[in-house]
Amino acid sequence: QVQLVESGGGSVQSGGSLRLSCAVSGHTYSTYCMGWFRQAPGKGREGVAVIEGDGTRTYVDSVKGRFTISQDKDKNTLYLQMNSLKPEDTAMYYCAAVRHFSCTPLPGDYWGQGTQVTVSS
Repeated sequence: QVQLVESGGGSVQSGGSLRLSCAVSGHTYSTYCMGWFRQAPGKGREGVAVIEGDGTRTYVDSVKGRFTISQDKDKNTLYLQMNSLKPEDTAMYYCAAVRHFSCTPLPGDYWGQGTQVTVSS
């Protein structure tokens, strides 16, 4: 079992910044990558950024150059630094521990409860 608890969401104006945190606990030995995903009202879930065990980072095109995923293994925490936020970044953001090498979440993977990010114009 893996437990994930997100924090750091909030409301900011366009151009602002937020840093999301995800506290990770439990047995993570089967986790291939950690990632941030988001879901806006009326839309499907979207992968935002993932980081693999070897440190390889992948971002969705819409956040490249603005968002940075990182992890502090000593603190068992995953981060998402979000800069130059836009209204279209508004969504519920979820942290996930993914077991498949493709970093695509599958049934049985672990999710946090989510943290809301709202960006106003």
